[in-house]
Amino acid sequence: MSPVLHISDGDDHRLLRLDRPEKGNALSEALVAELDAALTAAEAEDVPLLVLTGAGRHFCTGFDLDDLESLSDGDLLARFVRIEMLLDRLFRLSVPTLAVAQGRAMGAGADLVVACRRRLLTEGASLAFPGVNFGLVLGTRRLGLRVGAGAAEEILTSGRRVEADEARALGLAQEVLPEEERAARIEREAARAARLPGPVARSLRDALDADEAGSDGDLARLVRSAVPAGLKERIAAYRAGLRKPAPQATPA
Repeated sequence: MSPVLHISDGDDHRLLRLDRPEKGNALSEALVAELDAALTAAEAEDVPLLVLTGAGRHFCTGFDLDDLESLSDGDLLARFVRIEMLLDRLFRLSVPTLAVAQGRAMGAGADLVVACRRRLLTEGASLAFPGVNFGLVLGTRRLGLRVGAGAAEEILTSGRRVEADEARALGLAQEVLPEEERAARIEREAARAARLPGPVARSLRDALDADEAGSDGDLARLVRSAVPAGLKERIAAYRAGLRKPAPQATPA
């Protein structure tokens, strides 16, 4: 089986490219496992900057649900727990992190962006957090830390997409850039990250980080939200709703 995560090293950075473009880079079990191993290696080697991006049109369209019919509620809970643990680890990583997202970043894919310390979007990109539609509390605290509790609640309960320019205005992204500038901007970000020695950069991040102790609470909230019976049916109903055609306007 070919790798689903492409890893390459550049000047002063390591690039992790989600490599399932035919699936919108959805997070399969294999991709989650490879991402987790890549985070371990990045910390062990103390890379100056770890960059996450995606192959193809979209950064990451969320949790891979292709095999939903064969899964039990328990299977789904285990997968969500593994993804939450990955996201929490990325959020607390000891090396600098940068997400450069194009197209759609949805669900756990949007949470990947939120978990990174610096977040850039290409023009036309958007983020969405649909988990609350089927009762799942995943990544909520991290989103609140980025944009504030009030804005996070409105985004989550409305179920709407956050377009790139609004994401920048909210602080969910630091910048919006043209697609053709993505590679050059990664090099610039790497040069900026390399300016400070590793121990100094880590001390700065430790001083600025808020609510580091909240990660266990995130996991507990996720489990409590997913435990009620019928998780699989709730997800299936949400997916079915996405496939329904939009109602046609009635002529006046």
